Amino acid sequence: MESFISEHQLSQSQIEDLRLAASKLLGAGRRSFQAEMALKYCEGSARLAETVFGWGRNNVELGLAEHRTGITCIGAQAAFGGAKRWEKRFPEAATALRQLAEVHAQQDPSFLTMIAYTRLTAKAASVQLRSLGYPDEQVPAPSTMAEILNRMGYRLKPVVKAKPQKKSQKQMLSSTTSEPTTSKQIISNA
Repeated sequence: MESFISEHQLSQSQIEDLRLAASKLLGAGRRSFQAEMALKYCEGSARLAETVFGWGRNNVELGLAEHRTGITCIGAQAAFGGAKRWEKRFPEAATALRQLAEVHAQQDPSFLTMIAYTRLTAKAASVQLRSLGYPDEQVPAPSTMAEILNRMGYRLKPVVKAKPQKKSQKQMLSSTTSEPTTSKQIISNA
């Protein structure tokens, strides 16, 4: 190892820098970087890269294979992992929820956004879905229901009715800006 490192003039500081750079990357990016460094400094040997840089030999070999073929491998977790959203699992219930929310919805009064405000609370939405005949397994908890309504574009906020316009101020007799009208002024003007 020492003879190979001295041939390419890699100091211990440079090796640590390459290890740090690899640790900041994830997945296919990390494997690609490790494969490039293995080709450059270790003659394409995954075993030597493991010895010099401390990287996993299997990851370096996979990175070299990806580099050689041009095909990037993805893991099963990345491809098939994660829970599906409630709307995807229960599309009929999602459609019914959207109709319920639409009945109670009002567009943002400023018309600046596409968000609709609804008076329908998450708890009330759950109760109404149950009353429509959806089983408890298909009706989410109120906190999840609030997130679902937000994803659908509804904000759980009381709908504000049109605010009454402020009435113009009446002139008060005690006000300094108002002039009292008296019968003397009317006669003198005539």
